[in-house]
Amino acid sequence: MRRRDFLKIGGAGAVAVAAGAAGSLERAWAAPARPDLAVAHGKDPAATAKAALAAMGGMGSFISKGDVVVIKPNIGWDRTPEQAADTNPIVVAALVQMCLDAGAKTVKVFDRTCNDPRRCYVQSQIEPMAQKAGAEVSHIDDRKFSEVAIPRGEAIKSWPLYRDILEADKVINVPIAKHHSLSGLTLSFKNWMGVMGASRGRIHQNIHESLVDLYTVLKPTLVVLDAVRILTANGPQGGNLKDVKQMDTVVAGVDQVAIDAFGATLFGMKGSDLGVVAAAARRGLGKMDLDKLVIKRVEA
Repeated sequence: MRRRDFLKIGGAGAVAVAAGAAGSLERAWAAPARPDLAVAHGKDPAATAKAALAAMGGMGSFISKGDVVVIKPNIGWDRTPEQAADTNPIVVAALVQMCLDAGAKTVKVFDRTCNDPRRCYVQSQIEPMAQKAGAEVSHIDDRKFSEVAIPRGEAIKSWPLYRDILEADKVINVPIAKHHSLSGLTLSFKNWMGVMGASRGRIHQNIHESLVDLYTVLKPTLVVLDAVRILTANGPQGGNLKDVKQMDTVVAGVDQVAIDAFGATLFGMKGSDLGVVAAAARRGLGKMDLDKLVIKRVEA
C-alpha cells in the first residue's frame, strides 16, 4: 500500500472515529443520567407523582409493553386518606394510569391488611380509584402464599410470600411515610410486610434485619414514596388528624435504601437513625448518605 493511500484511509478512519465520538457525545447530552432520587412537590398528588416519574426518565423507562405489573401500596388500615395511615389513593391511581400508558398488560394492586380488608380497601379509597384507573384490585388469597428461600438472609432463611408479586414482570413499591411505634418509621422496607404470609409478627424480634432479608428477594423495579400527607405520631394506624402533616411531596427512585434515608429527613431524622436503613447500607444493598446522591427536585 502506498503511503498516500494509507493516509487517505487513515484520514477517513479518523473522520469516522471522530464522527462516532461526536455522535456518542451528542447522545450523552441528549440523554442525561438518571438521578438517584426525584423529589417532586405540588398541590395535586397526581401531577406530583407524574412529575417525580418524569424526572426519573418517565414510566416508560421502567415498564415495557406487555408487562404484568404489581403496584404494592399500604392498605393496612381502616382509615381515610386524610388520616395518612394508608398510601394516598390519588398517587396509586396515577401510577396505575402511567403503567397502562407505558404499555403494561395488567396492573395488579393488593395488600395484606391489618384491619378488615373490605373496610380498608374502601375507606382508603384505593380500591375504587385504582379500579377506575384500570387496575385489577384484589384481596389477599391465603392459598397463594409459597415458601421462598432467602439465601442471603441473616435473620430469616425462608418465608411464605405472595405468588402474584413473585410472578410479576415488574413491581412498584408505593409506601406512605409515617411514624411507627416499633421501628421508628414505616417507609419502603416496612411495606413489604403486606406480601408476607404466616405469622408475620414473629419478625418483630429482629425486625430490621428481617426486613432487609426480604428486600434481597423482593427488590422492586421502582419505589415511589407517598409523602403527600405524613403521619408524625401514633403510627402505624393513627386516627387523629392533629398527627398529620401536609407535605405535598412524592419521591421516586430505584434504591430503596436511599428512598428511606430521604424519607427519614421528612421527620427530622437521618437514614442512619433507622435500624433497617443502616442494616441495608451495611450489607451493600443501597446508599443512605444523601450527600453522595444526585437528587433532582421538581415542582409539579
